[in-house]
Amino acid sequence: MPIRTLTDDDAEPVDRLRKVAFGRATGRNPLQPGVRGLLTEIDGHAVGVLTIKDFHQFHGGTPVPMGGVGLVAVDPHARGTGVASAMLDHALRDMRDHGQVLSALFATVPGLYRSRGWERAGVLEWIELGLDRLPRSGPRVRSRALSEADLPALHACYVDLASTVNGLLDRRPPTFDPRHLLDADVVSVVPGHDGEVRGYLVAERDRTELRVHDLVGRDATTLQGLIAELGSWSGVLDKISVRVTDPAVTGLLTGQGIKYTSTVSPWLLRVVDLPAAVALRGWPVARHLANAAVDLDVVDEHAPWHAGRHRLVVEDGQVRVEPGGTGEVRVHARALGAWYSGMQDTNALRRAGLLDGPAGLLDLLVGVPGVPRLADFF
Repeated sequence: MPIRTLTDDDAEPVDRLRKVAFGRATGRNPLQPGVRGLLTEIDGHAVGVLTIKDFHQFHGGTPVPMGGVGLVAVDPHARGTGVASAMLDHALRDMRDHGQVLSALFATVPGLYRSRGWERAGVLEWIELGLDRLPRSGPRVRSRALSEADLPALHACYVDLASTVNGLLDRRPPTFDPRHLLDADVVSVVPGHDGEVRGYLVAERDRTELRVHDLVGRDATTLQGLIAELGSWSGVLDKISVRVTDPAVTGLLTGQGIKYTSTVSPWLLRVVDLPAAVALRGWPVARHLANAAVDLDVVDEHAPWHAGRHRLVVEDGQVRVEPGGTGEVRVHARALGAWYSGMQDTNALRRAGLLDGPAGLLDLLVGVPGVPRLADFF
């Protein structure tokens, strides 16, 4: 079936597919800065669409090029004919050609994406609680409204946090335009010395709640001060929803043992090119490990360029993947993403039937980084 590159002229049929698949049309051209896409046609009519966003995702403290797959929509009459599968296979080759060694997505139909090698690798989490139950004690910090001049320092504050949490995006342009923060209902900035930003919060007001998209601080005092500022909405609004960008915030918000609701959206990760993905990832633990290697047999029919036997080598604090080896550890494509992010260890992958053989070195390399997280939906 014909699959071609999405163009600006396809905005109208793509919006129709979006409305059919997701129940809403936006009227916007999907080809925004940092976005490209694929369109499938049958008899000259658009029946499927897929977009790929240009992201960099932190793993081991290093931003790794990642293709964010979204807007996967297929006309009802064309479903079950292989349109989505063909687009995903095409997208894998496209991402490899563009140097995107990883791919992440939020799956509405997990079975489809798992059949192509994506696997659950982290969460996007919101916490909801009553505003009257926020911790009332804590330090006060001096905050002010955001100005355009603050944007570079605010982004630097975010990146300092994101680099410590596997899965977070680095939010670099052009895919992200920091100027959109100037349109938010609430942006409070905690200034530091010499133009530094110590912390900030970004929120939108709804009729009964405040939705906090980012709550970021470089230290506990700043975070606690921003939480105290959120508490000032008590009596005006009923509740607060906080997207968990910094996992430390969870304990600060709920430190009184109060009841709260956590809503989790899992995201799936796929390794598009294993040797390149390993070369580009940060491996902080590697410099503390003795030289070692593990022989892999990668099972990946949809990315044949990295299928087969490889050796993952740790040498002098560096990690690389090279061809060859005995293939002692058989590893499925789905296992690669879950291992790479740190979401699953090899014991869980073995029980799931996605890995077979002694692979303790893989666990040592990833360490125990905590639950991988995204704080942006796409």
